[in-house]
This record gives sequence, C-alpha cells and structure tokens, in this order.
Amino acid sequence: MSSSTSIERTPEAQAEVDRAVSRMALYHFMSCPFCQRVRSQIERLALPIELRDIQREPEYRRELIAGGGRATVPCLRIEHDDGRVEWMYESADINRYLEQRFGG
Repeated sequence: MSSSTSIERTPEAQAEVDRAVSRMALYHFMSCPFCQRVRSQIERLALPIELRDIQREPEYRRELIAGGGRATVPCLRIEHDDGRVEWMYESADINRYLEQRFGG
C-alpha cells in the first residue's frame, strides 16, 4: 500500500463510487490477516462496501458457500450491471481489482 490516508474525491465522484459499490459485499472475519489487507484497501480507497462477517453471522457464511462455492475469506461479491454475480477470492486479486476500478 502506498499510503494510509484515504483517497479524496469530489462529492460527485464519491457519489458515483458509492453507486458502484452498492452492489458489492466483502465476506470476511476480523482476525483474518488477508481480510485485513482488503479492509485496509477498502478504507484507503474510501469505498463504502458492505462488510459481512461470516463468524458473527452464520447466514453470511451460508450465502458465501451457496454463491461462491466455498467458505474461504476474503471474498468480494460483485453484482454486475447485467445481473451476473461474481465471487472474487484471494486478497491480492481483490485489492488489484479495487485499485484498478477505483484507484483513479
């Protein structure tokens, strides 16, 4: 990570980002170091992505297994404009995707 401070956007740009991430959710749990890497990236990029803790909420774990096929975290659920749902595993892949899409 290059910096620990959050990215700054105009209110209009942030509203566009907020709309884009409104159909995303990160499945994680607090003590997972790979999840922490992704949460740090989310914070740095000022992304209001919903966090779904699979240890605190059994329903989120069930959703993750049903949708993504395994209970591995971190996993970013991305609902695309065409309605297709993508389940992205691996912290490095998630962070690269977020940087490319929102890093500006």
